[in-house]
This record gives sequence, C-alpha cells and structure tokens, in this order.
Amino acid sequence: MKYPRIVIAATGSGNGKTTVTCSLLRALQQRGVSVCSFKCGPDYIDPLYHRNVIGVPTGNLDLFFTDEKRTRSIFCREFAGDVAVVEGVMGLYDGLAGIKREASTYHMAEALDAPIILVTNGYGKGRSVIAELKGFLDFDRSKRIAGVILNRVSAAFGEILVPVIEEELGIPVLGCLPNRKDDFFRSRYLGLVLPDEVKDFREQLQTQAKLFQQHVDVGRILEIARGAKEFPKEEETMDIRIGEVQYRERWKPLRIGVARDEAFCFYYRENREMLQDLGAELVEFSPMAEEHLPKDICGLWFGGGYPELHLAALSGNRRLMDEIRALAREGIPIRGECGGFMYLGDSIEDASGRVWPMAGIHHGRSFRSKSRRFGYVTLTAHETGAVIRGHEYHYYDCDDNGTAYTAEKPVTGKQWKCIVKNGAQQMGFPHLYYPSNPEFAKAFVRECRRWAEEREQR
Repeated sequence: MKYPRIVIAATGSGNGKTTVTCSLLRALQQRGVSVCSFKCGPDYIDPLYHRNVIGVPTGNLDLFFTDEKRTRSIFCREFAGDVAVVEGVMGLYDGLAGIKREASTYHMAEALDAPIILVTNGYGKGRSVIAELKGFLDFDRSKRIAGVILNRVSAAFGEILVPVIEEELGIPVLGCLPNRKDDFFRSRYLGLVLPDEVKDFREQLQTQAKLFQQHVDVGRILEIARGAKEFPKEEETMDIRIGEVQYRERWKPLRIGVARDEAFCFYYRENREMLQDLGAELVEFSPMAEEHLPKDICGLWFGGGYPELHLAALSGNRRLMDEIRALAREGIPIRGECGGFMYLGDSIEDASGRVWPMAGIHHGRSFRSKSRRFGYVTLTAHETGAVIRGHEYHYYDCDDNGTAYTAEKPVTGKQWKCIVKNGAQQMGFPHLYYPSNPEFAKAFVRECRRWAEEREQR
C-alpha cells in the first residue's frame, strides 16, 4: 500500500505549523479527500484540534517513545482514508534536548520516508528568507523538502519574493499565507488553548481554510503526498495489537472508568487502543459533573489536563470523591498521570493560594511551582526493573512525588525519584506511552481482572 503522506514542518516553533496543518486538513476535506492526521512528538493538544474540531482520525508518532519500525507500524495501523498529514514538532531539525537528530521532525520524515513541506514565518523579512531557507535545504541530507509555504506574507509581496526564492534555491514555493490579525491559535503556559475554549473556532477555521485555498496550491501538496514511496510489505503487515486470548476469554467485559472532561483530556490514542486490544472496555465519566462512577468498573484511569482551572467544580463534587475513596480502600487498580495525579492527592493550591481538597488517594499536596518540568523521561520501576518511556510538562509540583520509579532525562542523564505506588495503584506526573513497553498495559489489565474476580468471590 502506498500510504500517501506529507510532513508539515517549520523553521521553528511559532512559525505556523498548526495553522497550516489545520487549514490543510480542512481544505482537503472541502475537496472531498478523506484525510487522517498525526502529531510528531508527545503533544496532546494539537491532536485535539485535529480530532475534535476538524473531525479527522489522529494519533501520536514519537521516535523517542518507539523505534523506527514500531513507529512505522503505528502509522500503518492508524492510517485511514486517502492521505495522511503529519504535523511536526518545534523546528525541523530539533530533536532530543533541542540538539540531537533523534526524535526530530526530520527524523520522523526519514522513518516514514515522507516528503516535507517547510513552513517559515516571512513577516518583516525579504531576501533574508532565502538565506534562512538555504540553510535548511543544505541540512536536508536526503532531499526530503519538496516545497515551501511562506506564512504571514502578503500576496502582493509574495508576487515579488516567490520568483526570487525559486530561482535562487530551485525549490517550489507553494503559497504565501497573508497575516491575520485575529489569530485563533492562542497559547497559555502548557501550550495552545484547548479548542473548546476558543469562541467560534469552527467558523474561524472555515474562514482560514478558505484563505488557505486561495493562497496555497493545495492540489500540488496532494500530488506530493501521493508521490511518497510505498512501504516495504513487512512494514505494512507488522501489527502492534497485543490482545491475547487469556485476557479476553473470561466471563464479562473488563470495564475501566476513564476520567474525561474539561479537566482531564490528555490521553494517547495508542494507550487507549492498547487497553482495548487487551479486552478492556473504557467507560468515560466526568469528575466535574457526575456524582457517581460508572457501574461495574474494575479499574480507574485519570489522565492529564487542567484540573487547576476547574478546582471549584472538582472539589465540590464530594459524592464522587467518596466513591473513588471507597473503591481505593478496596484496592481497585488506579492509574493517574499529571493532572490526574494532582486530583488524586490531598489538595491543590490555586494561583491565589487557596487550597482545594481533592480525592486523597495519596497524601501529596500540589502547588504552583516557579518553574516548569518539561521533556522526555525514561522511567525504571524499582520493584521490577521494568522500563517505560514517557513525557512530563507541568508547572505544578507536589510535596510528595513518590519514590517507586527513577526518572532519567535522555541526553543529560539527570535523575530523580517519582510516582506513588500502593499495590495496584500508581500515580505520578509522567505521562506514560504504553507502546514503548506493552507490558505496562498488560499489567494494568491483569490487575483489573484479578481485582474484579476477587471482588466477585467476596
């Protein structure tokens, strides 16, 4: 299978990757093209824009989390429709710690054998754009950059600048996107604002997509994507589904409650699907709005998000917290990551210093830190020696981060203790990526099955 595909990269963060990616996805939809998308790197928010607003299936691809072969397999498994658009991360060549090739957008393009469309911010520049682009082209050792889009450049100036770029560099300029005063991709301390928080976002995106169609050669981009080489047959057929009969064959569905609302929205698609492949039924509930947990659950999963923005609603829902505590005392398996870890602690302090009581499953108290913790981590369990990879990005800290694991930064080797573990209950700031070690997903499912069976016997 050919898997038509294109990578949208940029010369740096803030130069327009997300604007171009979302505009392209919507423009392709308007042309009747069935499209899917991927985000290069560990980010959760861009996929929320792709999936929740534009309505395209999307996933995460990350070459720190998984090696090239497994990453290609994830891509093949999740590919759907006519073409895939892969949104890059940071600048094209920025990998681990910002200085390595590994886990960069360029590394991903090589692993996927995909052509690249390079986006650069042309605002306030003229001929200097040529020097900038020449440096990126000189670094392109496998000649993957197939075209350029100039962002924040007027059509009038583009008519003058584009022929010079194409003559000097021999690279096609696929369009110039004019500057918009009402930029609807707004940021805060953990990245872009969530799409549901942007007023009239869908209408704004429709306007942006129309502008994109007027000023960018969408047909040419589609031709470039369709010109990508076929994957070798063995890459197509490798399957990461790890469901095993012994996990599926028993009496009734394995129901795991998943916290999902405005406060808890960060979940990797790959993690969810891996648990489902193992026989789990993921049942969503809202810790903000629902007073009761789903019925007949045998596990709880609290992902990351923004609990600090919804403390009154979370703290006020004492009935639900009472149910969580009751099941926790019975030993129900729990996984909590970042925002979920904060919620499961004793309290969270808001920006004004007010302390809000939380679920109290562990005794940590979370508070706003003066600095952020950001980046990839390799996690080693002290009890078993098992290793899994993950990511941290948070401005909050906790007075008890746990000691069950050692986290290590991949380039500097800096280490620290983290994750609270109590039997089958495991909570900490790191976001884990289960495909980097499927045994972690299997262990969670086994614990849930065991707890459900023991409860039935009592």
